[in-house]
Amino acid sequence: MRIAFVGAVEGSAIGLKALIDAEFPPSIVVTLPPEARFRHSDYVDLTPLANAAGSALLHATHVNRPEVVNALRAMGVDITLVIGWSQICGEAFRSAARIGSIGFHPAPLPRLRGRAVIPWTILLGESETAASLFWLDNGVDSGPILMQEPIEVSPEETARGLYAKQTGALARMLPKAIRLIRDGEAPKIPQDHGAATYCAKRTPEDGRIDWREPAEAILRLIRAVGDPYPGAFTTHNRGRLFIDEARLLPDSHRYIGLAGQVQCYTPDGFAVRCGDGLSINITRWRQEQGSARPNLHAKLGTPDQ
Repeated sequence: MRIAFVGAVEGSAIGLKALIDAEFPPSIVVTLPPEARFRHSDYVDLTPLANAAGSALLHATHVNRPEVVNALRAMGVDITLVIGWSQICGEAFRSAARIGSIGFHPAPLPRLRGRAVIPWTILLGESETAASLFWLDNGVDSGPILMQEPIEVSPEETARGLYAKQTGALARMLPKAIRLIRDGEAPKIPQDHGAATYCAKRTPEDGRIDWREPAEAILRLIRAVGDPYPGAFTTHNRGRLFIDEARLLPDSHRYIGLAGQVQCYTPDGFAVRCGDGLSINITRWRQEQGSARPNLHAKLGTPDQ
């Protein structure tokens, strides 16, 4: 069976390696050129994997362009796998493969269609999610389901942790899906469109911390938008201070101050007061200017700090 693989992110590399290890190397790999890496914070160059598998390699910035569609048709592709590519695939692209095109979505479709699904899953406080393989159609994440694997979301889930759970499920599912397609047994389970929900696009700016929010909401934001995404941030010394790890400060009631104010230094970082009067202990951070802790009692997130 001739497989086309389309992707450009860390999850794409994991899925591609799973196919290769299962002896289903794609005939062609379509991926972003390195100069377009800025489009994804989790970009991965698939060239080494494609070369090792003996796959043809095509760099493209848009899968619906004639050069991509014509390349798939010329290779006589049976199935196209779109794993980690944030464009709607048009009819010409989808029909270039004899059997059809399969997409991956890190959500329990029909719920949580759309963009930035892993951060939104954590921000919504979901306790369960799923990894979904589905047949591409004219809509956004709306095609029939081929396969789903349930995933538990822990109360302290991080973006990196959930990303790993999703890509682990993807690596298990892809070889199974290819076997089902090869044997003519792949299901097409219609989605209940009436139960669909939709996630909006997020940008790096959406990681800005509003210190007027309760401590738990701020901690959830830090967990949701961290690695492999740009991260939660505040401002300090007219630059951005990214907060990669934090937890609730014990005995927060002992510290009095303003929201966003550095309350004290701790053995492993510094504590900042939140809008509900509780403070969080920041234990891992990055700055555009230096790496020192902010001054005691500095007010983060204000223009002069």
